[in-house]
Amino acid sequence: MPTIQWEDIVISFGWFIAGYMIIVIGFYSIILIISMLQLQKEYQLDRDKAYEDYMDEFYSKPVSIIVPAFNEEAGIIHSVRSLLSVTYPTFEVIVVNDGSTDTTLQKMIQHYEMKEIKRVVRKQVQTKPIRKIYQSAILPNLFLIDKVNGGKADALNVGLNFSHYPYFCSIDGDSVLEPDAFLKVMKPIINSNEEVVASGGSVRIANGCKIQNGHILKISLSNKPLVVMQIIEYLRAFLMGRIGLSRHNLLLIISGAFGVFSKRWVIEAGGYKTDTVGEDMELVVRVHRLLKERGLKKKIVYVPDPVCWTEVPETISILRRQRRRWHRGLFESLWTHRKLTFNPKYGMIGMISIPYFWIVEFFGPIIELLGYIFMILCLFFGGIYIEFAILLFLLSCLYGSIFSMAAVLLEEWSLTKYPKVFDIIKLFFYSLTETLWYRPMTVFFRCEGVWQILIGDQSWGEMKRKGVSE
Repeated sequence: MPTIQWEDIVISFGWFIAGYMIIVIGFYSIILIISMLQLQKEYQLDRDKAYEDYMDEFYSKPVSIIVPAFNEEAGIIHSVRSLLSVTYPTFEVIVVNDGSTDTTLQKMIQHYEMKEIKRVVRKQVQTKPIRKIYQSAILPNLFLIDKVNGGKADALNVGLNFSHYPYFCSIDGDSVLEPDAFLKVMKPIINSNEEVVASGGSVRIANGCKIQNGHILKISLSNKPLVVMQIIEYLRAFLMGRIGLSRHNLLLIISGAFGVFSKRWVIEAGGYKTDTVGEDMELVVRVHRLLKERGLKKKIVYVPDPVCWTEVPETISILRRQRRRWHRGLFESLWTHRKLTFNPKYGMIGMISIPYFWIVEFFGPIIELLGYIFMILCLFFGGIYIEFAILLFLLSCLYGSIFSMAAVLLEEWSLTKYPKVFDIIKLFFYSLTETLWYRPMTVFFRCEGVWQILIGDQSWGEMKRKGVSE
């Protein structure tokens, strides 16, 4: 019986990594083509005229905007001002102060002349106790709820219980919306005759932009390389990943920074889960699961045009905490709903979408990290191993940098949020460097998230906000 040589094992492992990367590249290529076709279809329309009818209350559906806020003193006033000035017929803004230890509550009360009101709140979802409820004396559609600290998901559930309208939007306390964002994100819901139960919008990075009193005055890039790389990463995630998945109702994530949901279906699903760090993804998967189990042909979609501007980490230490937390949240959502994996009962969600998130999104960083280690070792072994190292490096460039460059081109071709040619060139240049430093770094952070899962580390990791608005 022939013995297996060490060299054969190493080469087989190299081919495994190469094969995995080729499969992922093929999947991303398909997603890219779908996204390009969908964007071309979207932007052949006259966008301004397409949304004029939705300003009529007869056609629109009222929306409750829920803003969970914990220690958001740096940006809460400007964010609420941005929300109050959105172009939409009927809406309310509900700020839920989740036991903040800073001056978030006091700032809201003083700035918006909040007065305490007595209101019975129907507890459709279990939450931590409410301390007080306030309503603005100058803006009757603005409410403030002060509650015992219970986390973001619990704060969203409190807003859900209190809300008056059939649709609600969850939005981060540091975010700034473009004025017409709601008209655009609500369009598929209004047009679908309740077939669409949730709609997510694009999130862009506000660091480096000039924002005053909750309004975007000037869009520009940050001068910090770490922020620029996150801009590219967001473009790829939203303009490639989510458009492609949404096209076939495979979307499993609607960003917690900006998404609209049917209140009825979220309540039937049980509201936001409070014992996970990835409550936004977990809710979307649970709603998909509920709809499939009831045999209903409902959709969850992504709309590329509506834009919400939000703050991202500017230091490696905070980015590290964020990515570890995101990866743990991804695992918790997939593990909680592991029954769906390769289960034909759940259609393409079970057969394509859930397996994709397991194989590419969760296990991907582990395989990539092994690939980086393998490439380094190959350089020391010499001979045929150097050829393997070159092959894997070229595949890594295609996997990372080339698709990032494509996302930048999609941004310029469709939304053109960055008006300066220099900004596009800068994004294009930075995308070329992604494989050399940024992607390996974030892969390592996500693998740390896997390690935290294995050892049972549930630490949250605070992201200190400095505020994006002047």
